[in-house]
Amino acid sequence: MVTGNAWVRLRSTLSARLFVMSAAGIMAIAGCSSAARTPPPTSRSTDIPFAWFSASPAPTGWKTMDLADGNGVLSIPPDARAAENDPGSVSATVISSTGELRIYLNATPQQGDESLDNWNTFRLDHLTDENSSSPTKFSARTGMAFRGGTGSCVDDSYVTHIGNNRYREIACFVVGSRGGSVLIAAAPAESWPLYAPVLERAVNSYQAR
Repeated sequence: MVTGNAWVRLRSTLSARLFVMSAAGIMAIAGCSSAARTPPPTSRSTDIPFAWFSASPAPTGWKTMDLADGNGVLSIPPDARAAENDPGSVSATVISSTGELRIYLNATPQQGDESLDNWNTFRLDHLTDENSSSPTKFSARTGMAFRGGTGSCVDDSYVTHIGNNRYREIACFVVGSRGGSVLIAAAPAESWPLYAPVLERAVNSYQAR
């Protein structure tokens, strides 16, 4: 994602290894998945960015993945499985029975110049640095009260250079008492309405330390 950061290199890995699982970039929406069955956490509003956000523990049955440096804890749905990632980071995916990516979750310790104040522009400025283009911002918010810390988030989409697929993500920079971390919750853009509820749950339940 951002050159020089571990989570940037992970984004490159994601583009090359995971996002190209579906050559057409289309999410498989048939079949059962907790991601599809999870109800929206809160009511929505078109007036307030991230109106659905409400920090809360993960639903019963979800699993947790701790960052190696102790800066954060990522919660993942029952049907998610650990995915390949850079040292120090944690990643999980939900993959269909035919090998298509449904959702992607990642947390990585801060290693760059990102901050709560600059995250909105920082994220979009660097989406085009490697392996993606045509970034589009839908909304952004700062000063969000995460579990154990404060965060800034942006909801955006982009097109991968590999496969020319469009994906949408919620990308957050969260700061706790020990330091900062980056949270990514992504899915193919065409299936975003179906999987947004579970991705929002993952954001709500993220815990900084």
